[in-house]
Formats: sequence, C-alpha cells, structure tokens
Amino acid sequence: MQPSNPVGVFDSGVGGLSVWCEMVKLLPHEHSIYYADSAFCPYGVKKPEEIIARCERISNFLLSENCKMIVVACNTATAAAIDHLRATCTVPLVGMEPAVKPAALHSSSGIVGVLATRSTFKGRLYHETSERFAANVQIIEQAGDGLVELVEAGKTDSEEVMALLKKYIEPMLEAGIDHLVLGCTHYLFLIPAIQKITAHQVKILNSAPAVAKRIQFLLNENNMLNTSGATGRHLFFSGGMVSALEMMIQNMNITPALKQQLIYKNYLI
Repeated sequence: MQPSNPVGVFDSGVGGLSVWCEMVKLLPHEHSIYYADSAFCPYGVKKPEEIIARCERISNFLLSENCKMIVVACNTATAAAIDHLRATCTVPLVGMEPAVKPAALHSSSGIVGVLATRSTFKGRLYHETSERFAANVQIIEQAGDGLVELVEAGKTDSEEVMALLKKYIEPMLEAGIDHLVLGCTHYLFLIPAIQKITAHQVKILNSAPAVAKRIQFLLNENNMLNTSGATGRHLFFSGGMVSALEMMIQNMNITPALKQQLIYKNYLI
C-alpha cells in the first residue's frame, strides 16, 4: 500500500458522510472512496449474518480499489461485523463506538441517554464499554426506529422526524438525562432537530470527530499519511440513487470548491 492510496469509507447509506466530513477537514490531503449501501439500507433491522455478508462484499470492493484503510462508518455494521472484518482484512480498520464513556464520565445527574439502532445495542463493543465505564451511571436506551429512513430521504427537519424524536427523547429528558449519546451516524444529521427538543440543556455527543482522529493516528502509525500537499480526490459510489449523497453533501460544512470536485457513481455491489 502506498501513502497516496485512498481511504475507504462505507455505511448503509448517507450516515457515514458525517464521519467522512470530519476526516476531510482533519486530513485534507487524503484521497477517499465512499460506498453507500443504500439498496440494502437500513442495516438496523437486518440479521447479523446479513450485515456481515454486506460488509465483507463492500470491504472486498474497497480493497479492489486499492484502499489503504477501511472505515466502517456505521455503528450497526461495526457492532455486527468489525470482529469478522479484522480477522479477514489486510489493511487497518476503523469502526464506530457510541460515546458512552465520555457521557458517563462527565454526567452530573448520573443519568445518560443513548439513541441507537437495536442492532447497535446488541453489539459487543457497546456492552463492553457500558460495563466498563458506566457501571455507576444509569443508561436509558432508546432504539431510533424509523429515523434512518427519514435521513436517507433528506427529511432531517420534517414533521415526521420531529414527531419521532419527541417520542424518543422527551421521556429521557423527564428521567433527568444530561448527556445524549447518538449511536448511529445517520442521527448526527438530526442534531439541529434534537437541539430544538432539548433546548440546548443536554450535551449531545457526536463520535465522528474522535473517529477522524483515530484515522489520522493509524495512518501516521503505519506511515501511510499522504504528504503530497495536494487536495484530496473523493469518489462516491451508491447502491441506490446518488442524489441522496449529493443532496446531503451540498448541505455539509465543506468548501464550495471541494463540493464541485466530488465525483458520484451508481454501483450496486
């Protein structure tokens, strides 16, 4: 693998763009290939063996494109497949982990809310982190059924989203949470809507910046940082409609010049 090779990033859909955006801001010289498995989205309702099979196919595709690292920018996919991928992949892997540790360590009320998919709550990493760092904190878990589909449709500030978020979050607020962990990369696009409900009285934890720092650390540790000085090139594949990716990226906090350079392709794996 050469330092000039791209970093591969994938998610069940557009959610992983939240991680990709942080990576690009931190590592502007890195090239990337992003795969949105939109034809099989959402992952949260699928069986673990189905998710593992999809993750393996996508990882093999990214390896065939000479990616020097693979970022599993999906909490559900990480929970189901990261152990399998680490046993079979030949490049460094980075996965997602809900930010339960910082929430538990900094909570004043001793009550923390976690909004995630049902599959994420079943994952080994989530249970290990919760048991290790949140033994003295009450965790209120809430599955965000239906939210991923609304984000995929671009309805991040719709009446449907607000109704679901109120249903999921208001009981947590009544219980006294002071931190809300978002355990799905799709949910990061709902932070403005969530803030309307919480009235900024709850700390919302976003793990994407920490994942970007982990990417930087591993690239540096493996002597794979791209030091060319040129702006990175970015290619986006979608198993569904690329319009969902384009729409989401147009609203992201990256430069207009970079947005104009992005390349989109339909490709069903």
